[in-house]
Formats: sequence, structure tokens, C-alpha cells
Amino acid sequence: MKFLEYTPFDSINLFLDQLNLGDCTIRGNLEAFSCKHTATDRRLSISLEHEILDYSGKSSDSDPSSPVEHLSSRSSRKTLIYLVLTLGHMYPDYDFSAVRAHLFFQEEEMESFKQMIDTYLSDASRQWAATNEGSSLLDSMTKAIDEVIKIRECDIYSYNPDSDGDPVQEKGAIWSFYYFFYNRKLKRVVSFRCYCTSKLSADDFLIGAPSDGEEEDALIDMDI
Repeated sequence: MKFLEYTPFDSINLFLDQLNLGDCTIRGNLEAFSCKHTATDRRLSISLEHEILDYSGKSSDSDPSSPVEHLSSRSSRKTLIYLVLTLGHMYPDYDFSAVRAHLFFQEEEMESFKQMIDTYLSDASRQWAATNEGSSLLDSMTKAIDEVIKIRECDIYSYNPDSDGDPVQEKGAIWSFYYFFYNRKLKRVVSFRCYCTSKLSADDFLIGAPSDGEEEDALIDMDI
């Protein structure tokens, strides 16, 4: 995966960089990545592919009703691998090799993303409107994402990690959410990560920390 610089994201990322909301601080970031593998990506992709196939084979032998059947599709496995690799580039010091596939969910449309923005960024949206001639933060984000990756051509995924799979939880986050827009034709992924911390937290930054665990669990139950 290669980080891609796009100016449409600049003003939004600047606005969401340590946004002060009184008792708490919000940090968010839009990023774009190509799906072209680096040497490290290729090695991890092979490892993840083998892990998925190995688990799928064992599961089908022992449990005919296993929910990993959809991962028998190479396209679905590639999508899962791209999402895991994207997380790795978002947080290069954090180990996502043990992320389970059931933590990813495919969203049928943009509505889920819009609801998250409306719910968690309502105060931020008011500040954005006050400093941007009344424009909508959601509309501005949607326009920027569409300009970079063509939303109508994308599969949209959310990532809902447990505490062990979310780097910002170690930083005292009150809430966090992650979305991925994957355009198969463009071979490109746009990610949006956002989290909120209390002013009482000692740490408040977006960079992930290394994982304590080294154990690699099987990737299962991905909703792709």
C-alpha cells in the first residue's frame, strides 16, 4: 500500500487535528492509499492468505455451517487483506496481524457513515459551519471523498475493533470509529479514522502504539 497525497483532504484534516470542544478533544483524518503492495505488504499478504485458507479448510472439515464460507472467494480475501494492510499503514507501529475478520462490516450505503458523523461530530459540524460560511462538514467530507475515490463505485466498510485491536483505546479514547472506501477499479482505498479523548487523559495523539501480543489468530467471519 502506498500513501497518496490529495489536497481535497487538507482542509478537513487540518480542522480535525486536535479539535478543542471544551471538555474533550476530537482528532480525525482522511487518507488515501493505492493497493500496490510494497515488499513488506507482499510478505504479509502471503502470510494472511495462507492463514485464511488454512482456517477455512479446517472449519469446513469440522463445521459445515461455518460463517467463513464467503472467504473462499479470492476477491473477498484480497479485500480483507487490503483493509488489514491499510490499518497497518495508518498505524505503522501497531501490529494488526491478529485482527479477526468479523471486526469488519460491509455497509450497504453511505447512510451509516452519515449517521456516525451526525452523531459524534455534531459539535464539530457547528464549529465547521461557523468558520466556513455555513457549509456542512458532512457535505464537505462527502465531496472530498467522492473527488478522490468516486463513492458510487466503492464498497464501504466499517471497522469495529475490540479493545485489543484499537490503538487509540490505549490512549484513553472515549469513542472511536473507522471507515474504509474501497474502489476495486481504481485499486484505491480511502480511510477515515476519528476518535475523542477527555481532557483528563494524559495522552492525546493519533499515532498508534505497538501491540503487547504476538499471537496470530485466524481471520474469520468477515462481512464482505
